[in-house]
Amino acid sequence: MKKTSAVDLSLIEELTQQTQDEIKKMKPIHILVVGKTGVGKSTLINRVFRERLVETGIGEPITKHLRQITKDNLPLVLYDTRGLELDAAIQDQVAREINECLDQLEAEGETMHCAYYCINASSSRIEPMEKDFIQGLAEKMPVILVLTQAIGQPAQDFKKYLENLNLKVQAVVPIMAKDYPVSPDYTVEAYGLDHLIEQTLAVIPHDVQDAFNNAQQGDLDRKARLARRWARRYIISTFGVGFTPIPFADAALIVPLQISMLAHITAIFGVSLEHQTLVGLIGAVGGTTGATFLGRTLVGNIFKLIPGLGSLAGGAISGATASIVTTALAMSYISVLRVIAEHDVRNEKLSAKSIRKLMQSEFRARLRRGKKDPDYQAIRNEQEKEKKERKD
Repeated sequence: MKKTSAVDLSLIEELTQQTQDEIKKMKPIHILVVGKTGVGKSTLINRVFRERLVETGIGEPITKHLRQITKDNLPLVLYDTRGLELDAAIQDQVAREINECLDQLEAEGETMHCAYYCINASSSRIEPMEKDFIQGLAEKMPVILVLTQAIGQPAQDFKKYLENLNLKVQAVVPIMAKDYPVSPDYTVEAYGLDHLIEQTLAVIPHDVQDAFNNAQQGDLDRKARLARRWARRYIISTFGVGFTPIPFADAALIVPLQISMLAHITAIFGVSLEHQTLVGLIGAVGGTTGATFLGRTLVGNIFKLIPGLGSLAGGAISGATASIVTTALAMSYISVLRVIAEHDVRNEKLSAKSIRKLMQSEFRARLRRGKKDPDYQAIRNEQEKEKKERKD
């Protein structure tokens, strides 16, 4: 007799594969990062994008002054300029190399979607040749001026000065990429990354926005909002009002739909989940057998946690019950991925055991709330609204 695994590993494999497939569907975004040496480009890149690209990504020199940075399972290609100094000959060379890169991208059916031109805000000045360089870039792609190490009123004054120059840029965004200790008693907290991300999304094409959101880590609230919004639409379409009750014995048929939902949420967050972490997450939901999220094995493990449900033996699962469980699954998973992403930003690692306990706690709490869960209520409100609109 085949021994039952503590967790059905086929679910782990399917979730992993579907997540990878979702990321492969994303059209990669190409971003150029320009700035003189020492303006904080590396810090900016590592704070805006996940995977600490400057340290761990593959940096391939494509010209003397341009380096291409990529990493597996990250739908992003960065082009980092090196050695851009206030020297007319060097600036001309860098401009030629950028044009060659753009020509190559066009030949491959790609384009440069955006450029970050970085200036150290503490310098409070921009040279004439820099203005010319920026204007030239802006003729070819959307350009965002990023003021790095922007501290205090002088940085805001510099921002206003740059805006009054009427350069052909999309926005001027001051940032402090990471906390900056001014004294033992005072630290300027990091700020501005979420605004930079917002401005980037405003100028890049719609077909690369999913890729950018996957790659960015500077605005985790945005990832969570997008994941919740998508999960709600999914739950409404799958478990709408009037959903035909499922015979309890056949409830496992819902599992493939739930796996697809989790894969899409994982792709939105872009966190790298190790095999053991996924085992813990699935195990936290599926109980001791872990074979399904819904089905016979969960009578004692899940459905008893839903208030007022009663016995389901020999009965059927209603659309409402399926919605409660799937809502709890989706929203708990989003909460846990948010925590994992927060630790990734700080270059910290949560143990698989801690992740499992967090998932189990979140999932059970939502099940106990049942129909009183705010997310479930919001979904039902959307269902009723759609139902009313169809009647009208």
